[in-house]
Amino acid sequence: MATNENCQSSLISNMNNATLSINDYLSKIQNSRVYDVAKITPLEFQTSLSKRIKNNVLLKREDMQSVFSFKLRGAYNKMVNLPADILAKGVIAASAGNHAQGVALAAQKLHCRAVIVMPTTTPLIKINAVKSRGAEVVLYGDSYSDAYAHALKLEQVEGLTFVHPYDDPDVIAGQGTIGMEILNAYPEPIHAIFCCVGGGGLLAGIAAYVKAIRPEIKIIGVEAKDAEAMTESLKLGKRVMLDQVGLFADGAAVKQVGEHTFALCQQYVDEMIVVDNDAICAAIKDVFEDTRSILEPAGALATAGIKEYAKRNNLQGETLIGIASGANMNFDRLRFIAERAEIGEKREAVLAVTIPEKPGAFKTFCRLLGDRNITEFNYRYSDPKNAHIFVGVAIADPAESEKLVTSLKVQGLPTIDLTDNEVAKLHLRHLVGGHAPQAKNEMVFRFEFPEKPGALMKFLDTMGHDWNISLFHYRNHGADFGRVLVGMQVPPSDTVAFKDFLDNLGYPHWDETNNPAYQLFLG
Repeated sequence: MATNENCQSSLISNMNNATLSINDYLSKIQNSRVYDVAKITPLEFQTSLSKRIKNNVLLKREDMQSVFSFKLRGAYNKMVNLPADILAKGVIAASAGNHAQGVALAAQKLHCRAVIVMPTTTPLIKINAVKSRGAEVVLYGDSYSDAYAHALKLEQVEGLTFVHPYDDPDVIAGQGTIGMEILNAYPEPIHAIFCCVGGGGLLAGIAAYVKAIRPEIKIIGVEAKDAEAMTESLKLGKRVMLDQVGLFADGAAVKQVGEHTFALCQQYVDEMIVVDNDAICAAIKDVFEDTRSILEPAGALATAGIKEYAKRNNLQGETLIGIASGANMNFDRLRFIAERAEIGEKREAVLAVTIPEKPGAFKTFCRLLGDRNITEFNYRYSDPKNAHIFVGVAIADPAESEKLVTSLKVQGLPTIDLTDNEVAKLHLRHLVGGHAPQAKNEMVFRFEFPEKPGALMKFLDTMGHDWNISLFHYRNHGADFGRVLVGMQVPPSDTVAFKDFLDNLGYPHWDETNNPAYQLFLG
């Protein structure tokens, strides 16, 4: 799925900037040419999830398209509607994922030249997928923004037409055919339809069609936490530009939504929901349990939104439809998803428990856990008086976690619930037992490094001081950024210099020096 496709619509050639009415979009959607390349995907009932959340949940399986996402609809509809002389000159796009494959497939079908500019950091599997469709791949820059800027230059130099990933009426209409298929397949009452949101093309297209035909159906957009550009824009009544976006759901990681998409969403979207990474991981598992298919993070946003909406509104017995928008999953992300799915489903509690370092204490602790399944256990001797244990415990619901914490405290065992503590979940579970009393003046920060060559060297070069690195933990999670925990020994006299270092570095960072998980296990 395309990463950070926050293109500026004012720069797009051949864009129809006139405001279209809902009837205009209805006509464009009904007359879209998507079925030259796309298939009508099934609307499947989710048995296990429906039973668990007590609503009728159906998924529109766009992950079953030939490019494993809905993106081919909009790309093809845009290209097939280009004048023959324009199409003959070729098209260009900037993308690192699903939009690239959609454009390449459309070009293959229409027998025209397609140039796809991709960042140099794009995984080889995605590059090969685009090349296999006959498109020309140009690798440029370390980020999508670099690739996009270069694509605009090539557009002018080579006389190509830019195919926007979302902010184009023909692209929006192509995506809107999904809404048409849903209503054709399900004439019974529908409470709400849920769509993942990046730039807003999918949400805008479905909203325009559904509200024109069956306005009583709620249209709900779902965004990932730290990438809620549409949520913030609708809240403020204008398009906002996010300073940075979280990249776990990279297919929906957009800093600014489109002009056309925003205008449509302002009129026809009922609500926005924001979900975190743990909820996304849990949704991926939910879909797998019902379909045995693995969605990419952005592809599971709608399912995560359905669960959050049903819980928030105490909803039962309604029909809720989500778009399974894509399944182009990087294989090395599966480890992270498996680790976090149980937490996202609130079926695992992560606790820090302090027990006395004496015979029989461990047995007492285990007895208090009862017959609960222990999912993780970390301990290392470090104190003659107390033992600090990092433990994961399977639970049925959050209330059980609260009850367990209370019971441990009543028995005189200090307990901290770390289930929502990012440092504990990302790093501490792999570092427990690393107390270093000799590390004086240690400051601990959590960073997000870009997953590209030179990121660590930039960190070290920018640091430029003789501060000792006393702790360093990195683990690849198959994302476009690396999660890193760093401890540095910084004398109090260097406080100002250290702040300057963080400001100049430009990497997202969080001060975790006073984090209770760090203090217990590593401080």
